[in-house]
Amino acid sequence: MTVHATIEAKLTQAFQPVSLAVIDESEQHHGHGGWREGGETHFRVKLVSALFAGKSRVDRHRMINQVLDAELKGRVHALAIEARAPGE
Repeated sequence: MTVHATIEAKLTQAFQPVSLAVIDESEQHHGHGGWREGGETHFRVKLVSALFAGKSRVDRHRMINQVLDAELKGRVHALAIEARAPGE
């Protein structure tokens, strides 16, 4: 399974999202720190979930980082997060 697919599956399972986009932005970082041949090092996640209602931005990011801990300790060098509750 690709890193992209793993991220998508883990976030879907953990947050039952209303919407989810996992975007591999690795090619935009070619030659920068953490970039590796084959990509899958820099991602942007756009996630809307009812589980974020009433949570601060920091808490939302912590929740996502916890779910993706293994990926962040492994191949993923950078993760940009846009996390919202429905209606935001």
